[in-house]
Amino acid sequence: MIRFMRLVGAALFTLFFLGGCAAIDVEQYRSEKPQLDLRKFFSGTVDGWGMFQDRSGKVIKRFHVVIDAKWQGDTGTLDERFTWSDGDQGGNPPRRVWTLRDTGNGRFIGTAGDVVGEALGETAGNALRWRYVLALNVDGKIINVDFDDWMFLVDDQVMLNRSLMSKYGFALGEVTLSLKRRTP
Repeated sequence: MIRFMRLVGAALFTLFFLGGCAAIDVEQYRSEKPQLDLRKFFSGTVDGWGMFQDRSGKVIKRFHVVIDAKWQGDTGTLDERFTWSDGDQGGNPPRRVWTLRDTGNGRFIGTAGDVVGEALGETAGNALRWRYVLALNVDGKIINVDFDDWMFLVDDQVMLNRSLMSKYGFALGEVTLSLKRRTP
């Protein structure tokens, strides 16, 4: 009986724990201002400063990225060029080129050379949520990692980005990034 109670207790704990991990819906940001126009923000040159933290919170790498962004019709190109704090690429790409497609109703599809399949994005209010799998080079071995990538527009010039990385549902770390549009 005690063993049964422990199993039930463990099952209930797991259910409550997993329930607390339920994904936040981007729709909850629908009324938040300013309204994010992805095409407008990612048009021209955008600078970003960020860091990668492991699951314990330790900062592993810092970086600067310059994004040259342009749109033709419903298709956008984000050409990202990275400079890493340690100067060593260590498997991190010096460049990533995203192709974004606006599919309407605040939804976007993105592809890049190291994205497995397609990234699915959705905007509402001041928020954008991207979900995708990224093929990361870790010590010479390619590992596919799930990204839950959130961006929040602060004002016309600044956006904050937080990406949670996981594998098989287990947290690996996160990327925090501040993006600022260059004014012409």
